[in-house]
Amino acid sequence: MAYEGYQFLKIRVDRGVTFVTIDNPPINLLTLELCAELVRLAGEILADDQVRVTVFDSANPDFFIAHFDVNVLAMLGGQPLPPTPELNDLCKVTEIFRRMPKVSIAKIEGRTRGGGSEFVLGLDMRFGAIGKAVLGQPEVGVGIIPGGGGTQRLPRLVGQARALEVVLGCSDFTAELAERYGYINRALPPDELTPFVEELAYRIATFPAEAIALGKKSVQNAEEMSIAEGLWEETILFTQAIQSAPAQARMKRFMELGGQTREVELDIQGLVKALGESNG
Repeated sequence: MAYEGYQFLKIRVDRGVTFVTIDNPPINLLTLELCAELVRLAGEILADDQVRVTVFDSANPDFFIAHFDVNVLAMLGGQPLPPTPELNDLCKVTEIFRRMPKVSIAKIEGRTRGGGSEFVLGLDMRFGAIGKAVLGQPEVGVGIIPGGGGTQRLPRLVGQARALEVVLGCSDFTAELAERYGYINRALPPDELTPFVEELAYRIATFPAEAIALGKKSVQNAEEMSIAEGLWEETILFTQAIQSAPAQARMKRFMELGGQTREVELDIQGLVKALGESNG
């Protein structure tokens, strides 16, 4: 797939990973046009069988995504709700990434507030650079509330009390504090962020697409089901996975490479890497 004709996104695909750089000077404002490109991109990634992981970063060292365009928000005042429930484009794009059987990662090195924060909250994983990444939801301070999923995704990640601190306090959260709260996965030194995220993305991309999809779905079920329902659904998904041809081939190769021997099990990461390289 070519991924052509984008104005605000720079896209390259390498070894099953789509790298997407957001580039909307001067502050990477989340405009209607950028939202439309993100929706289009999500659809193309979903349809691309060669892609298993997507990594988002920014061309601007100071801003990942500043926030949503306030001029547009001001114009929305007074407009009635649509006659039937319909998500806005920001919620649409994050829901596509949340539901797709592929992995999405944010590599955050600048400020990402408001709609920018909501965008990264809608992705599967978030990693921030210490001393550079800043996250926040300042909407209440300007008289509105988050409208791109922030009040729904934050409590699921950090708990209700901390979500209220973020949403009502309108303060900035550094990478270290965001990590402590569960707002992001990890805070890493700037020189370690890119190598870490790329190694993770490339490693996941070597795994069978079926296993990635089923693993992601089963983890997400924990938010939506009771423990009893989730355990049963996990059993069903486990059975689907173990019966797949890639799983059967990889388990066979696992044993051929010395799995379940003391020497090899001491370096299980090396064995996992070897399985990916063998394309079993």
